[in-house]
Amino acid sequence: MAKNEVPKGEPFDLEKLQTLFEMMEKHGLTEVNLKRGEETWKLRRGPQETFSMVPAAAPQMAPAPVAAAPAPAPAPPTEAAPAADAGPVIKSPTVGTYYASPSPDDPPFVSVGSKVSSDTVVCIVEAMKVFNQIPAEMNGTITEILVKDGEAVEFGQPLFRISQG
Repeated sequence: MAKNEVPKGEPFDLEKLQTLFEMMEKHGLTEVNLKRGEETWKLRRGPQETFSMVPAAAPQMAPAPVAAAPAPAPAPPTEAAPAADAGPVIKSPTVGTYYASPSPDDPPFVSVGSKVSSDTVVCIVEAMKVFNQIPAEMNGTITEILVKDGEAVEFGQPLFRISQG
């Protein structure tokens, strides 16, 4: 019989278990494995490790120096994202890399002013080494190209603005 095995048929005695825990404490052990036949028991003492997600504190900034002069007037707002009425957009159907042409030496599929139909390929989005041809999915004229060649794009990101008609 192995040194750490309890003879088969004998129940675990609470006094023996208490003695084991005391020995574990005395010798600084946090875990002991016991085996009796097919049964295996693991004894652990001490607090269980707990993990919790605690938001990191924002870095503290040095106090801003007090300005003696009044702050300058705010600059006029610059044009933000184009308004929704500027026309529908062709969006990326996947995450990947945007390519304007089939190869670096070829001309782009479309440019501003290009007339497209719903099945016209307007660009390629490479995702995991697969080159996906992106169709316009609507008829109209390309009015704006919203991404640069070789740029990473996200799912649903607008690629082109188009005017229909």
